Amino acid sequence: MHFEELFQDSELFHLPHFVTSLAIGLLIGLERERSPNTRAGLRTFALVAVFGTLAAMLSEKTNAPWFLVGGMLIVGLMTIAAHVRMQPDNITDSGTTTVAAIVICYGLGAIVWYGDTTLAVMLAIITTILLYFKTELHGITQNLDRRDLVSILQFAVLTFIILPILPDENFGPYQAINPYQVWLMVVLISGVSLAGYVALHLVRERHGAILLGLLGGMVSSTATTLVYTKLSKNNQSFIQLSIVIILIANLTVLVRLALVSSVVSVNILPQLLPVLGGGLLLGTSATFFWWYRLRGHNDIPLPEINNPTEMRTAMSFGLLYAIVLFFAAWLSDIAGSRGLYAVALVSGLTDVDAISLTSLRMFELGKLQANEAVTAISLGIISNIVFKVGLIYFIGNTYIVWRCAIGMLATAAGIGLSLVVLL
Repeated sequence: MHFEELFQDSELFHLPHFVTSLAIGLLIGLERERSPNTRAGLRTFALVAVFGTLAAMLSEKTNAPWFLVGGMLIVGLMTIAAHVRMQPDNITDSGTTTVAAIVICYGLGAIVWYGDTTLAVMLAIITTILLYFKTELHGITQNLDRRDLVSILQFAVLTFIILPILPDENFGPYQAINPYQVWLMVVLISGVSLAGYVALHLVRERHGAILLGLLGGMVSSTATTLVYTKLSKNNQSFIQLSIVIILIANLTVLVRLALVSSVVSVNILPQLLPVLGGGLLLGTSATFFWWYRLRGHNDIPLPEINNPTEMRTAMSFGLLYAIVLFFAAWLSDIAGSRGLYAVALVSGLTDVDAISLTSLRMFELGKLQANEAVTAISLGIISNIVFKVGLIYFIGNTYIVWRCAIGMLATAAGIGLSLVVLL
């Protein structure tokens, strides 16, 4: 039974709205109470939230919007006036954050009255988090350099300027190319890569091989493999470290594909996750062995990885994805699933994302069965692993080649065995 049902025929029918507003105000006020410089705490925020609900109720019942707008103006002006009057000269905090938090608290109270309780609670939690982690957020902004900020702006251009103007229609032979869908996949991959790219520069050299391998794999496992293979060849003391980072970066590809698949085609996850999990299990076993032997490496250099949201990088991936889409549709038409598998083996050599997204897209359109899509993705991953083992062979030395090959081929074997057993 819902809480409101207890007061269905009572004058207290709207009490749950005010209780929720009170809880929201207390949550935000609890965080503000910790700050010695703030002029508003538990009671103030609780009263403001309740006032927001009350103003919204009066506005609705009297059909007078000025109740709600006027209440917000009163709260904002009173808060500013109180802060200016009581602010000591030796406190440098302008109080802008507290004023903004009080106005938001008032607005959340109003949202509760209009029935969006879940949204109000979520926003209250997010607001509290932003207020609480002030030091950490300032630290992040200080660690971001111009290149990182440019990356974020470039991603915003890809997402909010280019994507909305593209036509959401199918073009070309086999109606295989949809500009909007192609660019949407560019945005998706760029977003995942950007998160790893920025995080990679935030951690600097302070963290261990596991974190560096994870972040490198989120951005580009191929680039990470190339960089640390070269590093191990030029500096023998980094061989053990390079092995661990390379293996973890390549395992991260499986996690990344699982995340992307959950966004693009959640219906395929029951068939895809066990196959990816098989590769992850065997690959992790081999990686753990080398990680356990790793000792005393604290100063880890960062890999030099290109910005994944640069226009040239985005256009290159978009073009590759469109080409793979076309050839997959063409060869599937003339040769069935074998044609798609051939595309997977060839395209997977350089980029596993393109064939994976192509397979997921065709599955969503009903052009592929789940087992065919999973097989194509698996072949692309295996092909990519073989390519990177060859890359290590030609660039690195014998020591790192065999140790990386064991771990990476164990991942491929796990994927292959899972594919045979499950599909």
